[in-house]
Amino acid sequence: MCGIVGYIGSQEAFPILIKGLHRLEYRGYDSAGVALLNDKGELNVFKTKGKVANLEKFCESKDVSGTIGIAHTRWATHGEPSDVNAHPHYSQSKNIALIHNGIIENYLTLKEFLKNEGFSFKTETDTEVLVQLIEYMKDKYSCELYDAVQHALSQVEGAYAIGVIERGRPDVLIAARKGSPLVIGIGENEFFLGSDASPIIEYTKKVVYVEDEEVAKLTRDKDLEIRNLSDVVVKHDVQELKFSLSEIEKGGYPHFMLKEIFEQPKALKMCMNGRVNEQLKEIKLSGIIDNMERFRSAKRILISACGTSWHAGLIGKYLFEYYCKIPVEIEVASEFRYRNPVIFSDDILIAISQSGETADTLAAIELAKANGAFTYGICNVVGSSIARATHSGTYTHAGPEIGVASTKAFTTQVAVLIMMSATIGRQLGTIDEQHYLQLVEGLETIDEKIEEILQQASKIEDISKIFTYARNFIYLGRGYNYPVALEGALKLKEISYIHAEGYPAAEMKHGPIALIDEEMPIVVIAPKFGIYDKILSNVQEVKSRKGRIIAIVTKGDTQIKELADYVVEIPESIDSLSPLLTVVPLQLLSYYVAIAKGRDVDQPRNLAKSVTVE
Repeated sequence: MCGIVGYIGSQEAFPILIKGLHRLEYRGYDSAGVALLNDKGELNVFKTKGKVANLEKFCESKDVSGTIGIAHTRWATHGEPSDVNAHPHYSQSKNIALIHNGIIENYLTLKEFLKNEGFSFKTETDTEVLVQLIEYMKDKYSCELYDAVQHALSQVEGAYAIGVIERGRPDVLIAARKGSPLVIGIGENEFFLGSDASPIIEYTKKVVYVEDEEVAKLTRDKDLEIRNLSDVVVKHDVQELKFSLSEIEKGGYPHFMLKEIFEQPKALKMCMNGRVNEQLKEIKLSGIIDNMERFRSAKRILISACGTSWHAGLIGKYLFEYYCKIPVEIEVASEFRYRNPVIFSDDILIAISQSGETADTLAAIELAKANGAFTYGICNVVGSSIARATHSGTYTHAGPEIGVASTKAFTTQVAVLIMMSATIGRQLGTIDEQHYLQLVEGLETIDEKIEEILQQASKIEDISKIFTYARNFIYLGRGYNYPVALEGALKLKEISYIHAEGYPAAEMKHGPIALIDEEMPIVVIAPKFGIYDKILSNVQEVKSRKGRIIAIVTKGDTQIKELADYVVEIPESIDSLSPLLTVVPLQLLSYYVAIAKGRDVDQPRNLAKSVTVE
C-alpha cells in the first residue's frame, strides 16, 4: 500500500527520490521520509508526518547529499501517522536504514524475541521489527548486509517489499519482495528502485520485476545480482517499459482524476486495438481463443475482485450468463478466500484488478489454483503479480491511472468483460449472431459516444454545485446499471466524503424509500431499455415523496425528463454496452461535488490506490 523508491549511481540521489515519491504518492500519503548516505559514509534519515511536500520543506536545511538513498511514502497499517512512525526506520545502532511496503504478520513474536536479546523500540510499526532483526542477524552471523537480509526474511511471515542501506557502505543497496510489488530500473552504471515503474520511466525504460522471496543486490558499477532465500542465483530477462512519461503527468488538467475521466475514449480505443475488427465484424481475444477448451468445458465461472473492480465483475456476471449461458458467482476477494469456498477443477476464476497487486485477489487466485481451477487475470499493469500468477489473461491497456478513485480502469475492465463474453458466446454458439454484430459495431463507436457525454461536463458541474449541501445520496439502477449505481455511489464516497448507497431500483421499496424527503438527492440511471417502465415507476415513487431526482437518460427521453429535477442525456446504445456510457456522468458528478467541497480528489483521506496488504 505504501510507495518505496531507491537510487544508487553517480547522480545526487535526493532529487530523484523526491520526484519518485511524488510519482508514488497515490499509494499513500500519511507520512514520508528519506535515508541517504553522504560522501563521508554517514547515514542520514529525515522523515515527517503528512505529504511529500512536507518532507521537502523539512529537508531544506538538512544535509541531503549523497548518491545512494531510499525513500518512502506511507499508508499507515501499524502505528498512527506520525513523524516517529514514518519510514525509513533505523536499526538500534543507527547503522542500517530500511523502507517497507507490506505487513509483517508475526512482528509481535519477533519483537518479543528481540526485546529479550536487548533491543529497544522507538515506534509502533511492524517495520522497525524487521530492521532490528536484520541487525541482529548481521551481528549473530558476522555477515554482510545481503546475507543478513536473507537470514532475517527467512524468519518473516507476511508481505514485504523493502529497500535497505548501511552506514559506511555507499556502494550497495539491498532490495527484496514477497507479496508486494517491486521493480528495479537499470540505467547506465546506476539502478533505480520503485513500487511500480512510475519513478523509473523518466530515467530508463529497462526494468526487472523482482519475484516473491527474491533478494536483489544493487552494487555500484556492477551487474544486478538476484538470489532467492535459498541463496540460489535467479536470472531475469530485462523488460522494456511500454508507457511514456507524459502518461503519468497531468497534462494541463487540474487533477489526475479529471484527466483520466477525459482519457476514457482513448483508453477504450487502446483496450480494443487489435481485438475488435469492424471490417471483419469480429472480436478476438488471444487469451480466450488459446484456452477455449477450458471455457468450453467450464461448469461455472467465479469472479473475484475488490472495490471498483468488483463492480466491473458484477457487470461481467450479467454478460457471461446472458451471452455464454455459464453460471457465474462473484464475490469480494477478501470474503471468498476466508469462507472455505467450494472450488472444482472445471471452474474458471476470473480475477480483476487495476494494479494487478491487490493482496486479497492474489490470495483468491492461489486458492483457486490449489484446487485445480483455471485462473484468468484482467489487469492494467503489465508484469504485475496477478498477470504472472494467473494461467492466462487480458490486459486492459488503459495506461497509468494515478488518481486514487478509479475511472478509466473501470470502463476498460467492463470493455474486456464484454469482449470476453462475446468471444466465448460465439465459440459456444450461445450468442445470437445479430446481437454479436451489434456488439462489434457498438464497441467501435463507443469512444465517440463518450466524447459526446464529456461535452456536457460544464452542465454536470453546475448540477454538482447544487448538491454540495447533501449529507446522503441514493443511486438507483437495474440490470447492467445496478453495478453502475454501486460504482457511482462509491466514487462519491471516496472523494467527497458524502455518504452514498447504490441499490437495485426495485429494492427501494424494501427500506431505502424511508429515507426520501425533499433534502435527499436520488440519482436514477434510466437508459431506455426493456425494463424502462419499471424504472419510470420507481422515479414516480421518488417524486411523490419530494426526492430531488438527477436522472441519466437516453437522448430524446421525455417521460423521465418531465419528472426529474435534473437530467443528463447519453447517446443510444444496446443494453449491455450502456454501463460504458452511464458511468461517465456519475464520475463527473462525484468529481465536481468534491471540487465544490474543497476536497483533495486525487489523494482522498485514508485511501490509497493499490491495496497490497490485507
